[in-house]
Amino acid sequence: MSIAELACSYACLILSDDGIPITAEKIATLLKAANLNCESYWPGLFAKLAEKKNIEDLILNVGVGGGGGGAPAAAAPAAGGGPAAAAPPPEEKKEEPMEESDDEPLLGLFD
Repeated sequence: MSIAELACSYACLILSDDGIPITAEKIATLLKAANLNCESYWPGLFAKLAEKKNIEDLILNVGVGGGGGGAPAAAAPAAGGGPAAAAPPPEEKKEEPMEESDDEPLLGLFD
């Protein structure tokens, strides 16, 4: 990621956090105030992104797979034409209850 992209990203976050509509002019104004120079097309590209996507949703979905749908893509069926085997669901780990111990140092401290 270039400095210009990073600067525009931060500008979008600042505008979104303050509840200000994200426009190319406002991004450029923030960059100018921060004494950062970038190619003139970056603020417009980031403004168009902000029109299509909610910045808060992008922040909350960091690390979610490519399509933005929130669910991983299903495996493609085998080339032989047979049905694909379903992946077993992950096993739930049950928490074992903690056993009380007489060795705990703070028990009885104020008795």
